[in-house]
Amino acid sequence: MNRTIGLITANYSLAGFGTVGEERPSASIPFGGRYRLMDFALSNMVNSRIQTVGMITPYRYRSIIDHIGAGKEWDLDRKDGGLYILPGTIYGFRENDGHFLFRDFQQNRRYFQISGDYVLASSGTLVASIDYQPMIARHEFTGRGVTLLYRRADPEARKKGYYLTFDDKGRVTSIRHDDRGEYLFLDSFIMNKALLLRLMSDYGNLGQMDLMDILGMIVDDIAMEGYFFDGYVAEMDGISGYLRSSLELMDRSVRRELFDPDRKILTKIHDTPPAMYTADSRVRSSLVAAGCYVEGAVENSIVFRSVRIEKGAVVKNCVIMDKCVIKSGVHLENVICDRSVTVSPNTSIQGTPESPCVLPKGGVV
Repeated sequence: MNRTIGLITANYSLAGFGTVGEERPSASIPFGGRYRLMDFALSNMVNSRIQTVGMITPYRYRSIIDHIGAGKEWDLDRKDGGLYILPGTIYGFRENDGHFLFRDFQQNRRYFQISGDYVLASSGTLVASIDYQPMIARHEFTGRGVTLLYRRADPEARKKGYYLTFDDKGRVTSIRHDDRGEYLFLDSFIMNKALLLRLMSDYGNLGQMDLMDILGMIVDDIAMEGYFFDGYVAEMDGISGYLRSSLELMDRSVRRELFDPDRKILTKIHDTPPAMYTADSRVRSSLVAAGCYVEGAVENSIVFRSVRIEKGAVVKNCVIMDKCVIKSGVHLENVICDRSVTVSPNTSIQGTPESPCVLPKGGVV
């Protein structure tokens, strides 16, 4: 597996996240009570025995560096290989759902010249538990230039992305950017490193394009195939998708697959005491992280570290991020509280699953 180096793109913003995505890159959006979205891409790579991982960072990279540091929690603080922090473009993407800007690959060419024959790339917001070892083995066996991870989509549903079509031998015949199709590209691929370096030389004037658009242009000239993934993938299609995916963690089958104990999702360690529940508290079908103090009622919600929910407060179908204070008599339903929000006593805030109410970071309501 040391023949493969990893690359994670974390310098783009997901559309429709509002204030949650204004002060942080999408890859560092909190998820699941203690994780960031990028934890899944990082963990998938190290769990697949990839020991060299580059992360392309945006202009505002502070929250990413604060979280991953030197990569210690992922065993990437090593002398041989390890974690490489790579600069991303400051010019942005042409498409809102582009994740692999070709200019980013070009300006980090030196990274791709280190050891390894293959490059495994993933977006920083792909929330799934993926074992890449069979995919890498398949890529080596077939000798194709590119192997694209994909899943079956609902042909009637509208979701912007890159859709693949195949011939009867499994070779990719088209890659099109659309909002509907049968086979949806999952923002992860393996490419021969020599091919990637050649593309950088041959298509240097297309730096403003997404790499997937370039592959779509040359699909007839380069052998590409797909690798089917039928596991759980969190749908991060805006703030409503974020809330829906967060609350799907209440499903034991989803948690069992996403947080497989044999393939742990690693994250930054916090030395925080266990959550405390008073005799008056009522907690049902919720995930409550360490450091919380719960006196009120919590139902079907995700509560991050060091949150205080006072007596008489009701939190239902919500995501409450780190260090929030929910005062007595508060009623929250279908609400996302960003970090360090204080909700004043006897306040009632209700959104809907399709349009949750978002309370901005550090605010007092």
